[in-house]
Amino acid sequence: MANGWGPEGGIQDQIDATVTDALSAARALLPSGHGTVECEVCGEEIPLRRRQAIPSVRTCIACQSERDKRPAFSTINRRGNKDSQLR
Repeated sequence: MANGWGPEGGIQDQIDATVTDALSAARALLPSGHGTVECEVCGEEIPLRRRQAIPSVRTCIACQSERDKRPAFSTINRRGNKDSQLR
């Protein structure tokens, strides 16, 4: 069912694009390359199980948890109305 001036399935296309962009952004934040045995932030040894789970890890669990607490802001505005830009 088409509604308004948008194409058939336009809303789903918009949702799919948002999800794809979010996945790309999350993948970009994953560590890449060679991992380390010691945390780059605090210098403590990274547990073997963590290094096995994420081969390119560079931080220990405690430092990564602190890093994850920082707010992340999205710069993508797909709604396109003025009210959504004022947030």
